[in-house]
Amino acid sequence: MNASHVVLYRYTIPFTEPVTVKRQRLVQREGIIIALKSTDGEHIAYGEIAPLPGLHNETLELAEAQLVDLLSKRGLTTPDSLPEELYPSVRTGVEMAMINLDAAISGVFPSFSETEEAFQQVPVNALLFGDTALIMQRAENYFALGYRTFKLKVSADTLTNSINSIMELHRTFGDTVELRLDANQSLSLDEAISFAKQIPPGSVAYIEEPLQHAEGIGKFYAKTALHSALDETLWQKPELLFKIPTASLAALILKPNRIGGIFVAQQFARYACEKNLLAVFSSAFETGISLSFYTWLAASTATKPAACGLDTYRYLQHDLLETPFEAENALLDPHKLYRDGVKVKQRSLRRTSLWTL
Repeated sequence: MNASHVVLYRYTIPFTEPVTVKRQRLVQREGIIIALKSTDGEHIAYGEIAPLPGLHNETLELAEAQLVDLLSKRGLTTPDSLPEELYPSVRTGVEMAMINLDAAISGVFPSFSETEEAFQQVPVNALLFGDTALIMQRAENYFALGYRTFKLKVSADTLTNSINSIMELHRTFGDTVELRLDANQSLSLDEAISFAKQIPPGSVAYIEEPLQHAEGIGKFYAKTALHSALDETLWQKPELLFKIPTASLAALILKPNRIGGIFVAQQFARYACEKNLLAVFSSAFETGISLSFYTWLAASTATKPAACGLDTYRYLQHDLLETPFEAENALLDPHKLYRDGVKVKQRSLRRTSLWTL
């Protein structure tokens, strides 16, 4: 990395509607933007550090304090030199900025695979939640926009509504859409088995984190033939990835800023490819700076990009990019989005500090 200055910014963006994460009701998104300036002054590159309340252990204040400590004591040289104890959100933002700066200086997009070329398109899944009537309204709107993959939130206290919604979605769309579920580790094994047996066979592609204890996923699959996907388990108990029967899994859900950074996400994506699992890149309601970078990751680390969870931009009232991140006909253009993703609207940021390396 060839940087001489670091500028730190803060941002605050209201959500378009309140978002609930692990029972925490959020009305706005806050984060830190780290900007690296090249020694010749010709280039500037950005990364986003945005722990999400309810998802991350670190708060934004703790992340900022750790980042300031890193800059004041160690500085920044290469991703390999970053200390192991960095919070995942901090590591992600710093690695993102370093990779982007190297790409800006070289004039070549980042490379995450020695053999695969980046795909031209990455599909997106649409997030569904609410009562059945609202879910159907949203699904029909998304379908009209070109979405063919839906993700429905389910929980132990809304199973009846979820079952009704799944049946209605299946009745309306049949096999024209792929339906994924996300239980966020809310169900006991018995609840999950009972739930799976009440939905139409073949109506669901997989369910993310169905169980309170992921160790039972193999047994859940044996009883229901419904595949699971790992999300929280990848950072809570990553060793379970190698103990849960691969046949019971369909996908790994990769949130770089939660699982430990860009390079950790790349390793998980490679593992998914080796085991014939989907690598589904997902965001934690981050801005277009991160979403564009994750789109490029998704396009350049898989043999075929899975429909990704990068539709969360719809829940932010505005973006930090000069050209806001968006999907067209439920598809993302990785090359265009990466080019646009490095052009940040600085007037939307509040500078907090300047550092000389």
